[in-house]
Amino acid sequence: MTRFPWTGAAVLAAISLAAAPVALAQGHPAGGEGGASTTSIQGNDAQSWIQDAHIHQFYELSAASLKAPPSPEALTAYEQKSFAIFRAFAASRGMSPDAMQDHLKLIPRQVAQIAKEDPKALDTYGSFVDAVFGPQ
Repeated sequence: MTRFPWTGAAVLAAISLAAAPVALAQGHPAGGEGGASTTSIQGNDAQSWIQDAHIHQFYELSAASLKAPPSPEALTAYEQKSFAIFRAFAASRGMSPDAMQDHLKLIPRQVAQIAKEDPKALDTYGSFVDAVFGPQ
């Protein structure tokens, strides 16, 4: 089975950053009052994300949108819907939706490539997790 070459590197790095704290601006959009706080974008480990309802929603969207190779228009729609999920995910964790979308901006297209290379990667949530986060 051929895997997308970024599965083990870029996708995992972009999604998992469990140990790396990320400064996310809160309060004033220009960085004024309210300052910035530092938080881990994943909590203690990848399981925090894997168990989150938003990541399940992203899987469901991916499975529904990428079973057959999407048209360019459908791929753009999938990407925009993914961004909405990422933004809601960030808000649910008290993080900046803009920062989260920027952080995960390449993920929808990478998941589309993973699905193209290995259609079974979207058969189950477990196979999706293995393909995107790496074996748990």
